Amino acid sequence: MNFSETIFLFFIALLVFGPKKLPEIARQVGKALNEFKRASNEFKAQIEAEISQLEFQEKQKREQEQKILPPAEPPAGAVESSRFSSAPETLPDPATSPDVNPPTHNATNA
Repeated sequence: MNFSETIFLFFIALLVFGPKKLPEIARQVGKALNEFKRASNEFKAQIEAEISQLEFQEKQKREQEQKILPPAEPPAGAVESSRFSSAPETLPDPATSPDVNPPTHNATNA
């Protein structure tokens, strides 16, 4: 709303309410706007307090979860399988692999 519209509304209000009632109405409108602004600020502060409390609860929850989880580093002396670059060696299957030490045959009993 620009200045010319404000002046126009002032003259209309002056004609409708008269010069004696206009200051009283202006005070009532000012008080109502002040009360609305105060209520709006209280509502805003209440919402911000709720958000702050929710963030605090989430932070506590994350801290508790971090305490429950195992440590990131393995204990000293432990070996992690993910650090091996190649597949671990497997023992030969006796059914499919040739015998390393074949049984000796006694030539006298053959």
